Amino acid sequence: MKKLLSNKTTRTNTITYLVVTIAFLVMQILSSLGMLGSATKGYLVPLCAYIVMAVSLNLLVGVCGELSLGHAGFMGIGAFTGIVVAAVLKNVIAGDVLRLIIAMFAGGIMAGCFGFLIGIPALRLRGDYLAIVTLAFGEILKNVIGNLYIGLDSEGLQVAFSAGSVELLEGGKMLLDGPVGATGIEKISSFPMGFVLILFTLFVVLNLINSKEGRAIKAVRDNRIAAESVGINVTAFRMKAFVVSAFLAGMAGVLFGLNISSLQASKFNFNTSINILVFVVLGGMGNILGSVISATVLYILPEAMRGLDDLRMILYAVVLIIVMLCTWSPGVKNFMDRIRTSIRAKLRKNGKEAVNNE
Repeated sequence: MKKLLSNKTTRTNTITYLVVTIAFLVMQILSSLGMLGSATKGYLVPLCAYIVMAVSLNLLVGVCGELSLGHAGFMGIGAFTGIVVAAVLKNVIAGDVLRLIIAMFAGGIMAGCFGFLIGIPALRLRGDYLAIVTLAFGEILKNVIGNLYIGLDSEGLQVAFSAGSVELLEGGKMLLDGPVGATGIEKISSFPMGFVLILFTLFVVLNLINSKEGRAIKAVRDNRIAAESVGINVTAFRMKAFVVSAFLAGMAGVLFGLNISSLQASKFNFNTSINILVFVVLGGMGNILGSVISATVLYILPEAMRGLDDLRMILYAVVLIIVMLCTWSPGVKNFMDRIRTSIRAKLRKNGKEAVNNE
């Protein structure tokens, strides 16, 4: 039985990696042939960031069973940390790829640290109370960053929380200008680096889920009291999922932030957190491949319907309702199960016939 489960897990993980890799290769080929417009190319890096966000939130919501409504806050921490780090390293490291990698890890570590600090009081709560605390965290963070002023000159970084307090020397630059946000950002993110980040995220999340720690996290989700009765430290494992999820969200934020010329803290608000949660719910709780597919479809769909103006969001909402009804409908699930069973039976029959013919 254990071997059967292991084979099933390996097969599922392999399919996830293959789907992501094939999609990347197809887009690269289309781009090299000049078949992708500039607008389509502009969607690729943000799409990679949102896929990472969906997978990381699925670790927390689907695998750990904790509802978080402030995931965009960790993305914002990573984004602005990455912008500052990339600007500081500009005269130190010439290569954009190395600078981006360092900035992503710096943003991820900063978001992970905030995740740990927020998790200390928040993870003592459950259900709706945890959701409210994480929602408050995201809104507080948005307002704090909106009042933060960071400048860079020959003397180093200058940080203040009031306008006019940062006095830069000649040649200095404001990296973060309060409500105006970050402007003049050097765009060093790329689609190949987004693909690498997705693979890194899948590697971390899938290996964690299939490890002993992952089984303990799922045990806490399924029955907290039973998990405690067999000696599982519930708070510690919830914290591990929370911090890893925040770390990956911070890295996604860096990828997103270093892909646009200007960025404001208002981008990482409650609506962004809800959009990411929708990706997770529609993709399936605990279904990592489902999160990848749903994030891709639901991010591209509104952009593809942009020409419809006001009807765009109405149609988007209708599509979400239809998908939700189909995803959670018992009749649809039974129908899909019958299709899968018939396909497997046919493949098994064809395999036996091929063996007998030999």
